[in-house]
Amino acid sequence: MNRDRDISGRPRNARPRDALGRPLPRDATGEPGTPDDLELPAATALAEAQRLIDADRPFHAHEVLEASWKVAAPAERDLWQGLAQIAVGLTHAHRGNSSGAVALLRRGADGIRPYGASAASAYGVDVARAVMETERLAERIERHGLDGLPPSDLHPRLLA
Repeated sequence: MNRDRDISGRPRNARPRDALGRPLPRDATGEPGTPDDLELPAATALAEAQRLIDADRPFHAHEVLEASWKVAAPAERDLWQGLAQIAVGLTHAHRGNSSGAVALLRRGADGIRPYGASAASAYGVDVARAVMETERLAERIERHGLDGLPPSDLHPRLLA
């Protein structure tokens, strides 16, 4: 099977995607994606990720956070990875995948927890609140599933 590749030969999926990142048929019109070489200042990336989460576009928030993770200083990579994992957990919740949502939300909360008083604070991340809201959401989904979950619960605040 031939895989889509970028100009350097790395595999890329060029199929269009829906608002939750699911691949669509090649001839479909999908949602605009995030450029692979996106590089934003930390505060801008976080504000954009929060805007996308609030707009029910957590997959796209994940892409913005992942782009920042790829270019982050080594000491900050776990922060960006954890934030991206929270966005992936929200994506799973929006897609109806309870177990995936719980696993990624918890993994993301664990990843950002150590940053409570460091670079995250400088970027405006309210780590304590983000961890608390993310863990609360994971527990709620684990106990009760996604049925009846208020849509506002899928918009945790990452920023102060």
